[in-house]
Amino acid sequence: MGAPTTPATTGTPPRPIPGVHPASRALTRPRRRLVAAAAALVALAAVGAGSLLDLRTPAPKSADAPAGAFSAGRAYEDVQVIAARSHVAGSPANEQVRAHLEQQLRGLGLETEVQDTVAPEAGQLSGAAGGATMARVRNVVARLPGTDSTGRVFLVSHYDSVQTGPGGNDDAAGTSTILEVARALTTGPRPRNDIVFVLTDAEEACLCGAAAFAASHPLAADGGVVLNLEARGSTGPVIMFETSRNNAKLVDIFGRAAPHPVGTSFAVEIYRALPNDTDFTAFLDQKFVGLNSAYIDGGAIYHTPLDTPAAMDRGSLQQHGDNALGLAREFGGTDLTDLRSGHDATYFPVPGGLVRYPGWLTVPLALLAVALVGALGWLTRRSGRASTGRLAAGFALALVPIVAAPVAAQLLWLAITTIRPGYAELLDPYRPIWYRLAVLALATAILFTWYALTRRRIGPAALAVGGLAWLALLGVLLAVAVPGGAYLTTVPALAGALGGLVALRTRQTGPWPVVAVTAAAAVGVVILLPTVVLLFPALGMAMGGVAALVAVLLGLVALPVVDLLHPQAGGQRGLLALRARRLAVLPAGAAAVAAVVLAGVGLGVDRFDAAHPAPTHLMYAMDAGTGQARWLSHESDPQPWTDGYVDGVTDVGDDFPGLGDGELRAGPAQSANLPAPKLEVVADSTAGGERTLRLRLTPQRTARLATVHVDTSTATVLRAEVAGRSVPVEPRTGKWGFGLVFHAPPAEGIEVTLTVRPIAGQVALRAMDASDGLDALPGFRPRPPAVGVVGSHSSEMLAVARTYPI
Repeated sequence: MGAPTTPATTGTPPRPIPGVHPASRALTRPRRRLVAAAAALVALAAVGAGSLLDLRTPAPKSADAPAGAFSAGRAYEDVQVIAARSHVAGSPANEQVRAHLEQQLRGLGLETEVQDTVAPEAGQLSGAAGGATMARVRNVVARLPGTDSTGRVFLVSHYDSVQTGPGGNDDAAGTSTILEVARALTTGPRPRNDIVFVLTDAEEACLCGAAAFAASHPLAADGGVVLNLEARGSTGPVIMFETSRNNAKLVDIFGRAAPHPVGTSFAVEIYRALPNDTDFTAFLDQKFVGLNSAYIDGGAIYHTPLDTPAAMDRGSLQQHGDNALGLAREFGGTDLTDLRSGHDATYFPVPGGLVRYPGWLTVPLALLAVALVGALGWLTRRSGRASTGRLAAGFALALVPIVAAPVAAQLLWLAITTIRPGYAELLDPYRPIWYRLAVLALATAILFTWYALTRRRIGPAALAVGGLAWLALLGVLLAVAVPGGAYLTTVPALAGALGGLVALRTRQTGPWPVVAVTAAAAVGVVILLPTVVLLFPALGMAMGGVAALVAVLLGLVALPVVDLLHPQAGGQRGLLALRARRLAVLPAGAAAVAAVVLAGVGLGVDRFDAAHPAPTHLMYAMDAGTGQARWLSHESDPQPWTDGYVDGVTDVGDDFPGLGDGELRAGPAQSANLPAPKLEVVADSTAGGERTLRLRLTPQRTARLATVHVDTSTATVLRAEVAGRSVPVEPRTGKWGFGLVFHAPPAEGIEVTLTVRPIAGQVALRAMDASDGLDALPGFRPRPPAVGVVGSHSSEMLAVARTYPI
């Protein structure tokens, strides 16, 4: 194909380069390619380093820091008390933690109380696998009165832990942060608005403490601003990952008042689509506004015995506190009467702060990106750097790395988990950095291989325009489906298109074209590189393909800079052409070798040992009526230790409905001398074909939860009450059509009232309670040092059930 005869926009036709086909030209053609490539790469590396350094946690302040400042050293002293041992809701250990919190808050002179209630209120029940869920909760609530309050600011965290770990991070981090923030606020002038410190109970069980406070506490009656503090790991930057809707004003305050504002509207969109919940959910259900923050790296220890105070990164704790204190002071002095803005903001971190713009700009910017990329394609064709056919081919072929990189990353992780199956039970490996780097190297290898294979035939300019076209198109799709995430591709596409237009309209052999495309790539680095880094801990290595996809998008933005690593396109013949092709595959080959080496290093370094044990899941369930018992496990591919207890697969829904539906691994177990919970009839009456049973369910041992289910072949449940509170009757499939799960049951038992329509002569009810700890059971063999407990709400559970015909 010859060069087009249409004159260029300057009025003169493009001057051909001797020996170089016009369609093989890149967007830039510097005289000194190696110098230009080195300068561009150094500039991008500096920008990338600045972006990543901005995600670092601050240095923790010591215990002798100024009184008005947040000190991780002081807060850590509370962490050590709170997370001295596991303290599940309702346990004596949790009572000790609660007493410590009361003492600390009252010692600051704050109005402090304990909200002791059964939760949640009618209409606020959360569905659970075993049935409707309730709990007895004891929330610790303290108030710092404002001088001229326009509303209330609520600092929220939960103080209970899971049964499998002491909760050194989840959520002793949030609880200790609130204690230290309360201390700092009481040392200075009182804020304008009321500040309420809410330390909730039973979050791990059912979010019941937060539901009770948000729905029924007098301080929550008028709503307000909620700052929820969480942790799902042990390290990393604190990310503001969830907001209430119409968040533009909230995000503006966050960007202005938080000393270390890390957060993205993309994370908010993703979290809204996930089934995950925190205490923040209960407040959103009651129409509060607010922000939810957590640090999330180091997820291997999440909910495990390893989540100890010693595992905490105090820099993450310092960031939690700095941000919480800054936001409490800002919201404490702000008019809170109207914080809803009518729209969500788009926002993302950049070195030195948080970029934010109105969400209503999302679609116009996406369409502008499409228009500018189209203009770049038109000018590229008119200037003789690519024909229409090559531009179309460049667009089509750019889809190859976009698809291939995430697929390859998932296949890589499949291979690694085949070699190391214990990873399947972890959120992330203990030492994931090598695997993360392997995924990035693999994505780089695929991108460079694709470019080396297509560059000579299609041309650098056509491939660059094709890559930007995909970013612009994805920006439109995201603007419609996930508006908060559209910036990820729209802004780099805008920058890339502008850089390409500047490069084509300036003197091609001077420095400015290289400067233009390097600046455009730098915009992509600032936006996409932190996204890649944050996606790994957010989604785990099991979804490393998402990070690989974003890495490829970054590579497509930087294609004009990547091209500088290759010889001048076109014109080579014979040995020169062969040498050029060999040089072109060197970066791809180096990246591929790096991917293999990094994955191998990961397997060699991240071995299971006593400090990093292989996670296993085991439960014990016994029918006290028949004396039959069994071991149960959620592991789909049991570890060798678990394999010694379970063999086949069984459905336990009929025998133990409190454990939920679904198949589990099971194996025979010796019967233990354990009593079932007692189910007594307090009152029994019949009227109009309806039978009303007032029952008392009382565990006969220390239990974390108790359940009761009704056999639908014997009666249909019409109405239900627990502790005088109405329970929605939502029929379940299977034998046990109605179920209730009660966490932290009191020693005196739970009163349950059922109004049923009898089908048989007797109503069959299945009662179960569950405690934690398998060590005293007959036939249990303690775990070896390199075998640990998986982070699960049912790990180490000991359940005893019995059927009562009434």
